[in-house]
Amino acid sequence: MKSKEISVDRRDRIVSRHKSGEGYRKISTALKVPMSTVPSIIRKWKKFKTTRTLPTAGRPSRLSDRGRRALVREVTKNPMVTLSELQRSSVERGEPSRRTTISAAIHQSGLYSRVARRKPLLSKKHMAACLEFAKRHLKDSQTMRNKILWSDETKIGVNARRHVWRKPGTAHHQANTIPIVKHGGGSIMLWGCFSAAGTGRLVRIKGKMTAAMYRDILDENLLQSALDLRLGRQFIFQQDNGPKHTAKISKEWLQDNSVNVLQWPSQSPDLNLIEHLCKDLKMAVHRRFPSNLMELERCCKEEWAKLAKDRCAKLVASYSKRLEVVIAAKGASTKY
Repeated sequence: MKSKEISVDRRDRIVSRHKSGEGYRKISTALKVPMSTVPSIIRKWKKFKTTRTLPTAGRPSRLSDRGRRALVREVTKNPMVTLSELQRSSVERGEPSRRTTISAAIHQSGLYSRVARRKPLLSKKHMAACLEFAKRHLKDSQTMRNKILWSDETKIGVNARRHVWRKPGTAHHQANTIPIVKHGGGSIMLWGCFSAAGTGRLVRIKGKMTAAMYRDILDENLLQSALDLRLGRQFIFQQDNGPKHTAKISKEWLQDNSVNVLQWPSQSPDLNLIEHLCKDLKMAVHRRFPSNLMELERCCKEEWAKLAKDRCAKLVASYSKRLEVVIAAKGASTKY
């Protein structure tokens, strides 16, 4: 009959006594474990630096080395290939086709199935423009970067998913549900700005934004945000190349108010620092679970104002690293 496994706590005590200089026999007597077990545990600790039970090798795979290499080649050549397609190709080669067998073989090569990130479609022209921008601004002084007022629009929705711990059959218990109101779904579009000194204004865009609406947003919020953040009249305004931003009336307003605009490459969200703050905002708002659009707008403005000034300052201070990554990627998409 198989003997009972010694607990991890007792194994740790064996190692502890060994470290203090006690002999095997004394440890065996004191902890009431077989004499032969003590040196075995100590040898394992010396070799693997742990007393925990190590994973076993398991049953040998029925997949041949040739079949494994073929699978790895297939997923490397086409990362979007599905598991069903891999099963069919494995059958055609006369190899095992179990999904778990195929997945395990691919995992051994360090490849795992993950949801593909959504990134803008970049042409060679877009990548060249991003690369040129990164190189041109890599050596900008921190003083200059601190004068930039970053901006963007973002969409935030209500009724996000939330996981609960519950027993079967209790899905509709009040404690396990999120209260909503009729017609409480939907989302809102927001425009916001920030600098190294903190967050500027955040306003809701009602309906489909037009160039005239964007001009009004700038008129009512841009200069006041720069004033609140003490950027001075020589601040630099960052915006992307959306049609509303580059419309004639928008350009005229910026020129009439002597606003310095940062020349920005198209299709380049990786370069815009405000993307990170928008993500922070969404996470903070979703933790509050607003139930309607009015409550959602209120939560957004409250959480935007709460975003730490240190967070804003660190984002701006790290901009050189971001530009270096863009340069290394030759203007292509990056982790940002």
